[in-house]
Amino acid sequence: MKRNIRSPFRGTRGGAAVAVVSLLVLSAGCGLSGSDPSDGDGPIVIGMSLPLSGPVADRAKPGMEGYQYWVDELNSNGGLLGREVELKVLDDGFDQQTAISDYTRLISEDKVDLVLGTFSSDLNVAVAPVAERFGYAYVQPSGGADEIFERDLEYLFFAQPATTQKLPDRFVELLSTMPEAERPETVGLVQLDDPNTTQAAKLFSDQLAELGIETVYDVTYSPDTSNFDAIASDIKQSDPDLVINGAIAVDGMSLIRSMQKVGFSPPMLYQMNAPTDPTYAETIGEANTEGIFTYLAWSPEAAYPTNDGFVSGYTEEYGAAPSEDAANSYTAGQVLAEAVDSVGSLDQEAIKDWLHANSVETIVGPLNWDETGRPQGDMLLGQFQDGEIKIVGPDSAATTDEVIYAKPEWQ
Repeated sequence: MKRNIRSPFRGTRGGAAVAVVSLLVLSAGCGLSGSDPSDGDGPIVIGMSLPLSGPVADRAKPGMEGYQYWVDELNSNGGLLGREVELKVLDDGFDQQTAISDYTRLISEDKVDLVLGTFSSDLNVAVAPVAERFGYAYVQPSGGADEIFERDLEYLFFAQPATTQKLPDRFVELLSTMPEAERPETVGLVQLDDPNTTQAAKLFSDQLAELGIETVYDVTYSPDTSNFDAIASDIKQSDPDLVINGAIAVDGMSLIRSMQKVGFSPPMLYQMNAPTDPTYAETIGEANTEGIFTYLAWSPEAAYPTNDGFVSGYTEEYGAAPSEDAANSYTAGQVLAEAVDSVGSLDQEAIKDWLHANSVETIVGPLNWDETGRPQGDMLLGQFQDGEIKIVGPDSAATTDEVIYAKPEWQ
């Protein structure tokens, strides 16, 4: 495969005061009672259970901060329905049964007024049916596996532009535009055992096969995997032109460190989720990020009306720019708040019906959903260039007119 470092690519690039909010971060074993929905004067309590501990806690922290910032901003502007908003947060430790118990408790015992979703497909596939059973609108910030949306849930809504079903499209489209002689001939697939990442791996394999790209390695690893040396050695033995890694966060960085250790630098590398982690560049070395592809649900440079205010306000509050995880949570909050304000009440059925019938302007653009809760948009294709993620597709959203088709060797 020809290894030109850069090639021209069609496409050119065309706050608020913070109020104090009561945040209750609780373990699954202790609790406080939620507000009575009939009480029109007290705070509106929004319940959620997040993986604040366990293997994905590093991604949950900025996600939690995105929710926190949304509530701070909301309260500084008068709250919701003229009432202050409080979050009631439980820690599920990235365990499905704990998450199910937590949401059951929040709704049936604590009687929270509203709920918002947790993180990852693995948790949401378990929790969304709980909200459905109790008739609570459930807006989830992450977890796009189609398994979640194939259950005919009426109260489920995904707060990203698209589900996993569309995740490979931009990258496969990019590969299809490459001259056949320069296109990768083989691919290695390495993915976390999660409904989102395993589905994405199957989609990538099928779509790449249509381009004549053969899968020569395919492995799924457990969420508690911490040492990737053996997997990296197997990848090196298979010697694929392209590696696609369905990662969550630390696992993606650990895989790269192991590939560096065994001396394998794939000519092309696409990773899910991990590249948007704030610690990614520091962990693998900034020079080693060059040329790595990823998908994006959100970009700080996107020209949507509320995006600039979110980026500047969040940065002021937390002293660092928001990650995609923070943006996803903020978007979920935007969706829920717009529905509640438009309905003018906390009536869950009315909120659900309004979301099915309307579009919501968010920091990821306008969102609208089909009857299953699938959003009807598309993801962005990003690539690390000169130490930051640039949008390389679609052309209409691109922030650079170049694409690095061949990743440089590890430094």
